[in-house]
Amino acid sequence: MISSAHTDTFARDNLPAVETQPAFLNLDKLAYPDRLNCAVELIDRHVNEGRGDRIAVLGEGVEWTYAALQAVVNRLANVFVEGGLEPGNRVLLRSANNPMMAAVYFAIIKAGGIVVATMPLLRAKELGVMLDKAKVRFAVTDVKIRDELDKALATRDQTLFVFGTPEFDAALAAASPEFTAVDTAIDDVCLIGFTSGTTGVPKGTMHFHRDMLAICDCYAKEVLRAAPDDRFVGSPPLAFTFGLGGLVLFPWRIGATAILLEKASPDHLMPAIEAYKATVLFTAPTAYRAILNKLGDYDLTSLRKCVSAGETLPRATFEAWKASTGITILDGIGATEMLHIFIGAPEESVRPGATGIPVPLYEAKVIDETGATCPPGVPGRLAVRGPTGCRYLDDSRQMEYVIDGWNVTGDTYVMDEDGYFWFQARSDDMIVSAGYNIAGPEVESGLLSHPAVADAGVVGAPDPERGQIVKAYVVLKPGQTGSPALTKELQDHVKAELAPYKYPRAIEYVSDLPRTESGKVQRFALRRRAAEEMGA
Repeated sequence: MISSAHTDTFARDNLPAVETQPAFLNLDKLAYPDRLNCAVELIDRHVNEGRGDRIAVLGEGVEWTYAALQAVVNRLANVFVEGGLEPGNRVLLRSANNPMMAAVYFAIIKAGGIVVATMPLLRAKELGVMLDKAKVRFAVTDVKIRDELDKALATRDQTLFVFGTPEFDAALAAASPEFTAVDTAIDDVCLIGFTSGTTGVPKGTMHFHRDMLAICDCYAKEVLRAAPDDRFVGSPPLAFTFGLGGLVLFPWRIGATAILLEKASPDHLMPAIEAYKATVLFTAPTAYRAILNKLGDYDLTSLRKCVSAGETLPRATFEAWKASTGITILDGIGATEMLHIFIGAPEESVRPGATGIPVPLYEAKVIDETGATCPPGVPGRLAVRGPTGCRYLDDSRQMEYVIDGWNVTGDTYVMDEDGYFWFQARSDDMIVSAGYNIAGPEVESGLLSHPAVADAGVVGAPDPERGQIVKAYVVLKPGQTGSPALTKELQDHVKAELAPYKYPRAIEYVSDLPRTESGKVQRFALRRRAAEEMGA
């Protein structure tokens, strides 16, 4: 490892043992220098190279050029350092997506700190787990959502900064707009991202300065292929690495514009796209389906690239979006452990229904329970390796995720003869019914292609005869009402779309589905509900 700039060595001291980390491939091809602060590369470089007058970020009442952003980041870094921040300290960050949150994020990094990003809807108990696990020294929050953090800190001794208060604003105004970035190493930790909690206790994933650039120089450069004149917008929180990459890192790497919205539901996204003339959209399949129903309400013709991740993109949604807008949605799979998307396909190589092919500089394969490579057409666990990879913070589950140098994601996939990867299910979303393996998301896709269905979540429900049956929780479109007749219609529709044994033997109509803040269906919650309803 390269000599660290961190005086607080907690993060480096708690990296997984080298032998339990994945193999990191192709770092030589990225050719980063040993000393690297990613805040300099993403912000200062544009000013230094004469692009300081380009618009870096837009938000409610905010329009900052790269020069203006640099000055705000420098002032913030000075405030934090004067408040006691030392290189290597962990700083919990809590805010909705907005320009100040992005500036705080990179002020912490520029000062050598480590961001512990948190979803805005987390409660005090959940925040407490992260504060304790990461041994957080400082916390920064937007005044508008400080309440839960205040509760978490009531029994702890972290130093708190609250932006949006008169005191903080005065300190910021008085701070110098000049700040020299800490001379961090490429393998100094700058981010601890906690998993979204779909599978249980969250894990802290540790990412280096080099990782923040690698996802830009692999996925964004080679697959997304955006341009400096693009304007990026989307719904995922910056605390979710899908949002961090898509809404901040990718535009700032190329001198483009980040549009940051505190409210980014489809009903907020659509007017924002029209008002800001956004050209690149990052959101989840659920949002694309919702927008499809209201396409005529707003002018979205500025869009030229659309990216979907967070959960599998149903083919019905892909085809409906293509037919309505002419835009090919770029599907992709990423993971908090990997930082961003590692399988996708550039526009000309997209195959509807397939997630794609490995992002340049990454490798992927499908493995069986023994770790052997599955032949094309045989389902198994997805394994991947490349310039980024899993490093859990002091967590024994490191050895479950990393096997023989490969990151094993917990997703069931099939690779075809041409090297395209086709999603089947999360490994724990596979339903086994009367000896048949049935992928819940595949049944969801079949249901979503019916005109009455707005959303669907499919899980295995306990059954004394078949072991499990396929159960669907269905959200209907406005004007539709659940009935035995509609249930039979949906079942027949799925039978016509998929192998008949995959149809949902039970359908329950619900008003909404449980989701994480990052937009993923919480199938574990649906499984628990199904088990309780069956008395299991």
